[in-house]
Amino acid sequence: MDSDHTSSPLAEFLRSARARLSPQEAGLDEPILGRRRVSGLRREELARLAGVSVDYYTRLEQGRSRSASPEVLDALASALRLDEAERDHLHILARPQPARRRRRPRPQRVHPATWRLLDVLEAARRPAFVLGRRLDVLAHNRLAGRLITDFRALPAAERNQARFVFLDPHARELYANWPAVAADTAAMLRRDAGRHPDDPALSALVGDLAIRSAEFRRHWSDNKVHQRTTGSKDYHHPLVGDLTITYQALTPADDPDQILFVYDVEPGSPSETSLHLLAQWNEQPGGDFAELPRDRR
Repeated sequence: MDSDHTSSPLAEFLRSARARLSPQEAGLDEPILGRRRVSGLRREELARLAGVSVDYYTRLEQGRSRSASPEVLDALASALRLDEAERDHLHILARPQPARRRRRPRPQRVHPATWRLLDVLEAARRPAFVLGRRLDVLAHNRLAGRLITDFRALPAAERNQARFVFLDPHARELYANWPAVAADTAAMLRRDAGRHPDDPALSALVGDLAIRSAEFRRHWSDNKVHQRTTGSKDYHHPLVGDLTITYQALTPADDPDQILFVYDVEPGSPSETSLHLLAQWNEQPGGDFAELPRDRR
């Protein structure tokens, strides 16, 4: 029986991960017999795949055991077919949190070298931006603002990628595959919540999004985590039409909680033409954004 007495981030993640994996996908030749009310793995099936006892796994999932070794966690991650980001998330959730006084996180600052790199990429006609904790947009060059939105023109509290994706109607028109972008955004925020469980601003953001967006509530309840490294994304821009960009995520050395996203396009493609048109319009005398103060400390 899969009833639970405890709800913890670790328990919720384990339950959702096994619920998404069928016995066939997990490689079980002989699933445990009996009437199945769900398509996912049962606790006893996951325990068998991971090489642990059912009682031990049940206690772990219910939060009644805090003794999971890295080897056991890796075995569970392999049995659940978790990717690297999900595996790291599992280890973070299972790690006992030391007792400490709750402190407000320090404001994040973009290093001057990163600001200069954004300017270099602007000159190369490549959009680029920096995300921080909670998917806050910490900086972007002008071309990224033209492609997505000018976050610098928004109030500081609204300069956030998750708020833009779920609450700004423009995002639904801009992203050609908005449902996939929304799912990935919620999963990125979920990963951040695992890394910073004591961040009150993150809790407030999640609560606000959950109140204002039914789609966010649905994706958040999926308990998926995601880390962007490289990939592609399709845009439907109101000025230059459809274009496909590729991106690479880089981590500045001075702050592991910042991610620099650099956008590119396939040379000679229609997307390159569209991006160059957008850059030309951006470079016109009347096309620049108003210069806003930038903290380069």
